Amino acid sequence: MFADLMNRLLGTAPQPDPEEDYRQSLAALLVRCAKVDYEYAAAEQARIDEILALRYGLDAHAAAALRGDGETLEAEAGDTVHLTQVIKNGVPHEERGAILEALWSVALADEARDHTENAFMRLAVKLLGLSDVENGIARQKAKAALD
Repeated sequence: MFADLMNRLLGTAPQPDPEEDYRQSLAALLVRCAKVDYEYAAAEQARIDEILALRYGLDAHAAAALRGDGETLEAEAGDTVHLTQVIKNGVPHEERGAILEALWSVALADEARDHTENAFMRLAVKLLGLSDVENGIARQKAKAALD
C-alpha cells in the first residue's frame, strides 16, 4: 500500500485521486500518533474515527474503514517523514494547524501523555513545517475541546 501511494505521488503510477492519498496519509499519521506509546487504546481509535468523519464528512463505517487503511499504511510506512511529506506537499500551510490539533487530540485522548508522545509531536511539528507557537495553539485547542 505504501509503495503504491508513493508511486502515485511521485508520478510513476496512475494518479486516480490525490485527495484520497492525503486522507490515507492523515489516517496513518493519526494511527502512528496513537501507537507511539505502544498502547493503541480504544479511546484513541474512536477519536481517530471522529476526526476522519468530521474532516471528510464520512459516516461511522467509512471513517472506520479509512482508519483501517491508515493502520495498514502506517505499518508499511517506514518512518514518519514519508507520512508527513505527503501532507506537507498537499495541504496548504494554513490548514496544517488543524492537522496538528487533530494529532494532539489523539495524543490526549487516552488521558495519559508520556515522553514518547511529546517527542512524536515535536517531530511532527517540524516535519509539517509548523512553528512552536502553532504547536502550542493546536495543543491548547485540542485540550479545550476534550475538556
